Amino acid sequence: MTTLSNDPAPRLDRAAIAKRAARDLVDGSTVNLGIGIPAMCADFLPDGVELLYHAENGILGFKELSAPGEGDPNLMDAGGKFPKLVPGMAFFDSVESFSLIRGGHIDVTVLGALQVSRNGDLSNWMIPKRGIGSIGGAMDLAANAKKVIIAMEHNVRGDLAKIVDECTFPLTARACVDEVITDIAVIEIDRKNDRVILRETAPGWSFDDVQARTEARLVADGDVGSMA
Repeated sequence: MTTLSNDPAPRLDRAAIAKRAARDLVDGSTVNLGIGIPAMCADFLPDGVELLYHAENGILGFKELSAPGEGDPNLMDAGGKFPKLVPGMAFFDSVESFSLIRGGHIDVTVLGALQVSRNGDLSNWMIPKRGIGSIGGAMDLAANAKKVIIAMEHNVRGDLAKIVDECTFPLTARACVDEVITDIAVIEIDRKNDRVILRETAPGWSFDDVQARTEARLVADGDVGSMA
């Protein structure tokens, strides 16, 4: 794995990663957000974008979450948050919920990751050294959602790369990731042409800076933009 320190510029914080990921959620989509950074996307939707949020435990159509310490404890999403009731919100059992996922009815899922390989394999449920993990609904979402976006930090402690040639952690799903948004880059996984395309870099970061912290080989397809 690539190991390097001495960043050339500040990295984006978790909220900024979520804000950038939220820009790629299309109005009218049915979206499932994973825990952590992905869940924060709901706080940063661009003006005019309305989504139908889905939770694996059987909720569809919620929008806002209740503030900490508020909310109905009987109305909980899969991440332990409490959605606010809104007109048209639907509740059903997990069998129907996973039928929605496995039937390909989720337009986008935003998930976290431990590793993403150059061909879009995803590992996000277990660190072998710790020997613990919980796969939850990630396997079904990664395998069946129409688009899979990963929102995560680019490196782990020690600057070890998380975007790698091959995943060494147990896989969640194979060849499923479409886009990776990190604290230093926006990357497209072009599975059809076997390319890992650097689309944007964080302010103050160059192509070479991002490549130095990425195990998989990156390519540029046209101009590389700056993450807003």
